[in-house]
Amino acid sequence: MEQFFFVNYGLNLTIMKNRFHIVTSIALAVIFQACEKPWQNIYNGENLDGFETYIGTPLQGFDSLHALATPEKVFSIIEENGEKLIRISGEVNGSLATLDTFSDYQLELVFKWGEEVYTTRNSGLLYHSFGDFGAAFGTWMTNIECQLMHDNLGDTYLMNNTCCETNAKLQDERYIYSKDGEPTRFGKDFNGAGIKKAQDAENPLGEWNTVELYSLGRTTVHVVNGIVTMVNTNTGVNENNGIRSLSSGRIQLQSEGGELFIKSLRIKPITKIPAKIIQ
Repeated sequence: MEQFFFVNYGLNLTIMKNRFHIVTSIALAVIFQACEKPWQNIYNGENLDGFETYIGTPLQGFDSLHALATPEKVFSIIEENGEKLIRISGEVNGSLATLDTFSDYQLELVFKWGEEVYTTRNSGLLYHSFGDFGAAFGTWMTNIECQLMHDNLGDTYLMNNTCCETNAKLQDERYIYSKDGEPTRFGKDFNGAGIKKAQDAENPLGEWNTVELYSLGRTTVHVVNGIVTMVNTNTGVNENNGIRSLSSGRIQLQSEGGELFIKSLRIKPITKIPAKIIQ
């Protein structure tokens, strides 16, 4: 009798422990999900509230289009298959900029190229933007660019006196990001303003591309359709014989030669970059 009671007691105790672990795991999962920050839509899916627009310089050879360009014509909302998209005409150099400034975030942009091309299918996701419109190439605020240009999607371009350090290899007189490359400082005052992507991850013309930008402290990561194309560290501004830290700023999207459609643009705060992204 005593032995039977002891065996069942042990069994019951084991069952209770298992149930406790299951309940604890569920509770922790719920707490984790509750603590995870939600996405915030930068583009609200209806209009351009929260953005500022700026018309800059004409495209080379298209002065007549520049004379007729208006913010409402260059940056508009159109409907396609029941969805409202941002249309950027590309007929002039221009900026669509957030009113808000962001730091320590994961940003997701879903875009595709249209059929109208004036010079080239060129645009950029310009982050850490600051200062006045027109400071960069007569149109944009000073910034660091995640290149959206067709065939160059995921490159880095450093406008004005912005700079960074990137592991890179020199191939055919071009620096290409490589995680096992030599740490190299880039910027117009160092080894040049451009760094090529590690690999081509762009979808065919007319298809949607998803670009993710991770920004934490002075590290930024470009991810194109799930593939890491660039990791930059020690982002900064070269001024007064020193480098000032640059880890936040406004977001700009370019009109720069080709028609572009944006399905979504959203952002959420982060406290770390996932290990699967940066390793």
